[in-house]
Amino acid sequence: MKGDFYNPALETMPAAERAEFLNAKLRRFVGHAYRHSPAMKAWLDKAGVRPEHVRAVNDLERLPLIRRGDIIKAQQAQPPFGGFLAAPMNKVDRIAISAGPSYFPHQSSAWGKAFAPAYYAMGFRPGDVVVVTFSYQYMASLGGDSAIRTLGATVIATGTGNTEQQMQIMRQTRVTGFYGGPGFLVNIIKKAEEQGLDFKRDFSLRTALLAAEMVPQATRKLLEQDYGLICSEAYGTSEGQLAYECSAHNMLHVGDTQVIEIVDPATGKQKGPGEIGEMVGTTFHTTAFPLIRFATGDLSFYTDEPCPCGRTSRRVARILGRVEDVTKVKGVFVYPRQVAEVISRFPEVVRFQASVTRPEHKDVMTLKLELKDGSVDKDKLTESVNQAIQDTCRVRVDRFQFAPAGTISEQAKPLVDERKWD
Repeated sequence: MKGDFYNPALETMPAAERAEFLNAKLRRFVGHAYRHSPAMKAWLDKAGVRPEHVRAVNDLERLPLIRRGDIIKAQQAQPPFGGFLAAPMNKVDRIAISAGPSYFPHQSSAWGKAFAPAYYAMGFRPGDVVVVTFSYQYMASLGGDSAIRTLGATVIATGTGNTEQQMQIMRQTRVTGFYGGPGFLVNIIKKAEEQGLDFKRDFSLRTALLAAEMVPQATRKLLEQDYGLICSEAYGTSEGQLAYECSAHNMLHVGDTQVIEIVDPATGKQKGPGEIGEMVGTTFHTTAFPLIRFATGDLSFYTDEPCPCGRTSRRVARILGRVEDVTKVKGVFVYPRQVAEVISRFPEVVRFQASVTRPEHKDVMTLKLELKDGSVDKDKLTESVNQAIQDTCRVRVDRFQFAPAGTISEQAKPLVDERKWD
């Protein structure tokens, strides 16, 4: 299992050497952020912290956590980057957009160099032809694209949707790698079989990187055992990738250009190995948008024990839950308050409740509406509501239901996750 690395010196660095390597990077990174990012300077100044106070990872406890809501608020007050941009625009080649909207400058060369080792560990190799099936407005697609191309592989930017066309592209171009959601890959395979094709015989797919949603064990077993695929998982947020799976399939490695802390979400105090807390990331791979102590809202724990694969980086467990009441739907974070804000624009709606289910390995979002007046043009209303949901939350409602008056409680949660994970 050992011995197959993209950058052996970095990936197998001894623990003490790795600690100093990360501490040195952290010192330079905090200094850069303080000098070039007005938002980060203000954030540190408010906490009474100067760059020289942060000498090692443990010193990060002195800094407050930054949450996605803080970024959105700053960018709304000072568009487009909210004072976080820390590089000239001619050093930014692409801009990712997430819900809010939020804007994240992307530096392809830096991202590719930083994350190529992770994508190599997950099975991609020079000469591969890889479909990226996420929307290219998101950092996950831009970062993955950069890393895969840095490895010497070819990217086909298919984006989301259109199962029939995706199937044809994968077959005709002899795609060997897939980057996308597990449910979508299963749908593509089933579509091929419906047309009388033998997926193992008629397709060239070898490696699948599954991300953006939980991967049920039944789905992974199906892909690996029935179709012979090498499957790996990655973890990230709208702001970028944070951890990846290796051939040992034993927790997720933290990238070599970042620090992940597990903290008490209320106090920001760091927790020890095996203790569950919120995952907080500080990434060094980009100077354009430095985020220090970005709180993901996801719960996990870590270990610093060596991995059987030979890599020595910290490993984190797969996500155990969410700190706040937010649901990831079709790979996109959907906040209850976002849905409530959209519905508040429609006076015809008295009460509502959104729910997420997962039939046939596919997320389905249902929106139940209780109307003030039964004479409302329901088709026109659902079209308008769905467009507003898409504009705000970046996800589409699959089904609408109209509830009789008085059947949705005033205390009903705005968004309920009814999915079952095995």
